[in-house]
Amino acid sequence: MRLLVMGNSGSGKSTFARRIAAETGAPMLELDLIVWEPHRIAVARPIEHTHADLDAFLAAHETWVIEGCDGDLIERAAPAATELVLLDPGRDACLANNRRRPWEPHKYDSAADQERMLPGLLGWVASYYTRTDP
Repeated sequence: MRLLVMGNSGSGKSTFARRIAAETGAPMLELDLIVWEPHRIAVARPIEHTHADLDAFLAAHETWVIEGCDGDLIERAAPAATELVLLDPGRDACLANNRRRPWEPHKYDSAADQERMLPGLLGWVASYYTRTDP
């Protein structure tokens, strides 16, 4: 199994992907961890570094679960995938899920840092259905 899970922030991708990875023992890659500078969400790493990390993950594992909302990276990994799952519970559900998301210490240095980023994230989530960027 080589599973891609994509959808808006707050759609349940991470929860679903973690469950599948735990049930199968497959390694999991959260695309946010290679897209953004460590502990600096919304500060993009150079794309060539992101691509190198994704390519290395794909090459290193026979089975895997990858989750994210980065269409260009999903597209890059798609030829190696055996399955694609799109989670789309709708704008309002994604916004509500993001508002109640617990602190993610692997992304943010503190809960306060995560809370400071929330307004920008909610705006980005709300525009998901009308944006044309990757």
